[in-house]
Amino acid sequence: MRRASRTTARLLRRFWRGLREWCGDAAYEIYLRSPHTRTGACPTLTRKEFYVEQLNRRYSRPNRCC
Repeated sequence: MRRASRTTARLLRRFWRGLREWCGDAAYEIYLRSPHTRTGACPTLTRKEFYVEQLNRRYSRPNRCC
């Protein structure tokens, strides 16, 4: 019984992590784990700065329908 409970909990954690990554909610955590930020090559952004940077990156390109 205990083993089934642990297995179910592990599967639910993996599902939740995958869902967060799929919808982009875990982008900041992935950014913090990237080797680029761990080496100190650039200053680490705060969560708010990261969000603004993502918005700028997304909407700075031309967006045309035709």
